[in-house]
Order: sequence, then structure tokens, then C-alpha cells
Amino acid sequence: MNKQTFQESLAKDGLRLDERQLNQFEQYLHLLQEWNQKMNLTAITQEEEVWEKHFYDSVVPFLHADFKTLADVGSGAGFPGIPLAIVWPDRQFTLIEPLAKRCKFLEEVKKQLGLANVTIVNERAEDFVKTHRGQFDVVSARAVARLSVLLELCIPLLKPDGAFIALKGAAGLTELKNAAPALKALHVEAASIDQFELGKEGERTIITFRKTAPTPAKYPRNYSLIKKKPLEDLDG
Repeated sequence: MNKQTFQESLAKDGLRLDERQLNQFEQYLHLLQEWNQKMNLTAITQEEEVWEKHFYDSVVPFLHADFKTLADVGSGAGFPGIPLAIVWPDRQFTLIEPLAKRCKFLEEVKKQLGLANVTIVNERAEDFVKTHRGQFDVVSARAVARLSVLLELCIPLLKPDGAFIALKGAAGLTELKNAAPALKALHVEAASIDQFELGKEGERTIITFRKTAPTPAKYPRNYSLIKKKPLEDLDG
């Protein structure tokens, strides 16, 4: 995929980008390649792969999502948060990333691309939620951890009836099955499951969760406890 086929593919899905937005994506690509030489941001650096496996893959799952505010947990090099901020400049995006050096990269991307609708937070999600509980329409996470862990970190950030959109690989359905105790504990349901092929990477599984009731105050727990005893291991 290149800039033109990226633009054409999104247009077929009903999303039309202007020249400024396409230039922002190009700037982002070049910054990613430049900074990746001095820190580990991504294993995917070839232009064709970046357009498809980072940019297109970040946008497609959100084409029909209705929201004004989104929190991207474990944003890393900015996926999917930065591509979404380029596509929807009238919406607000909060990128939560615990590693300071990655936040420095994200701040540079924000500055160079002029993304006034992006806020970058150098915190762990379980700490950030202490002051931002129930504040976001949508929460996203891409390749951060297994679902039972992600759900506990992400669901508390959602407003009532908010959506958590998890970008998973081929193992997504297995993770969903294992996460049944987490869904019950956190008062959330799997609202939709979408799958599509992403080049040579194979299957992409997009699972959208809906928050059905307030999250119990005891969640999220300390991260060490989340890892030691994930909700999928709890009885009932």
C-alpha cells in the first residue's frame, strides 16, 4: 500500500482525506523512520508496510465509531491514536504511554504535524484512571496485552455506555473466550466482532465492547496484581 492506495481504500469506505491530511501522514511516516534509528519504536519501517499495517490498520476499526473523546492506552509509537487524530481533527485524543522516551517522540509528532487535538500523557493507565475515571466516549488499545488485562485497564476510563475497541490478531477470539470472567466483573459485554485480512500479517480481529454499568471501584487493581492474578483466572 502507498499514499494513493491508502487514500483510495479509505475513500471506498466513505472517508475522504484532503491534501493536508495526506501530507501529515507522510510527515508522520518520515518521523517514525528517523526516530526509529535511535530508539525502538516499531519493527515495521518500510513505507508500503507503514501505510498498510500502521496507518490503514489504525483507522479502519473506527470508521463507524461515534465519539468526541478517545483515550489510546499504551499508545507506543502512536497507533492508533495519531492516525485517528489526523483523520478527525474535530475530535479529542488522549495518548497514554508509560515510557518517557516514546512520549518525547509523540510530542515531536504532535508539534511537527500541528495536532492541537492531541494530549500526551506519560503515565500508566491504572494511575491515569485515578483522576480521569469515566471520562471518555471510546478507549482503544492495539497489541498491548491480552484482553483480560486490557479490559481491566481500559473499561474504568469509559463513560456509561462507552465503547472499548480492541485491535487484536488471530488469537483475539480465544482471548475473548478466556476473558469471560473479566466481562462479568467489569460489567461489560462484547457488542461486535469484525475480522479482516491485513496483507501478509494475516487476520485482524476487532472487538468492540460496551460498558453496561459503572465499573466497581476496586478496578483497576495495582498492575503487579493484574499480571499476577488476571481477571480471567478468577472464579465466577
